[in-house]
Amino acid sequence: MATATPTDAGVDSADLALLGLMQLASPALPIGAFAWSQGLESAFELGWVHNETELTEWLDGVLEDGLSRCELPLLARLQRAWASGDTDAVHHWNQWLHATRETAELSDEETRLGGALLTLLRSLGLAPDPEQIPNQPGYLTLFAWTAHVRRVPVRQTLLGFAWAWLENQLAVACKALPLGHTAAQRITERLRPKLVLAADIAMARQDHELGPILPGLALGSALHETQYSRLFRS
Repeated sequence: MATATPTDAGVDSADLALLGLMQLASPALPIGAFAWSQGLESAFELGWVHNETELTEWLDGVLEDGLSRCELPLLARLQRAWASGDTDAVHHWNQWLHATRETAELSDEETRLGGALLTLLRSLGLAPDPEQIPNQPGYLTLFAWTAHVRRVPVRQTLLGFAWAWLENQLAVACKALPLGHTAAQRITERLRPKLVLAADIAMARQDHELGPILPGLALGSALHETQYSRLFRS
């Protein structure tokens, strides 16, 4: 199992955790996240999102009915399971995660990003022991592992993940809508408080409350699979 490196000695652990989270949430992380739009390109192509206002509403809806109900509470459970050495729970929630991906594209994204992150972790000497790794580990599962290894507090892990999601979605919009960078920053200012609220709500959710409620996104993603011309893989 991965341990702290010798260069960590004498360095404030909170500072290292913060930098580790920034590294994990960075768009420069070489796992190919830039290639996926998570259904957003479909919303543009189908005419559901045309401008800054509509994009803000779309992202707000995905945050409320998607991330706060699925990815963020699941991330908290996975990180705690890794921390306690509960491999059965890790495998359970990883399988549950795959079951929530409603289209081939969304499932493929989760698996491919997870595989890319695992490859990166192995190259850095930070990967879990082979017997700990579930079959087809998802991106969320390995994001939680990395946050655990980096000793990031769970709530900060959720905030970092949500921030990375928002940055990626706005990068997609800047390429495909198109959306200007100043407009992207205005959306960020509007949604930053909602990222915090989503993390708080996610931390309080019970198991029976989990699961995304995003039929529009699922439909758009399914239609994207046969879209004639596209920039992104989802």
